[in-house]
Amino acid sequence: MSTAFNIIAILFMVAVVIVLIRGLMNMLRGGSGNTSNKLMQARVLLQFFALVFILLALYFSRG
Repeated sequence: MSTAFNIIAILFMVAVVIVLIRGLMNMLRGGSGNTSNKLMQARVLLQFFALVFILLALYFSRG
């Protein structure tokens, strides 16, 4: 069970990095502020889910 939570947490962390890089690229190119805002909201939401799955992985690996 903890292995599944570890894999899911890693996938969420990778997704956070991808969204962060896309947001940085959008800002460097002088892209739309609306797009930057949406990417920031997506990054915060993905960070929340990553944190939840990291905590679940720690909880289930203690047993």
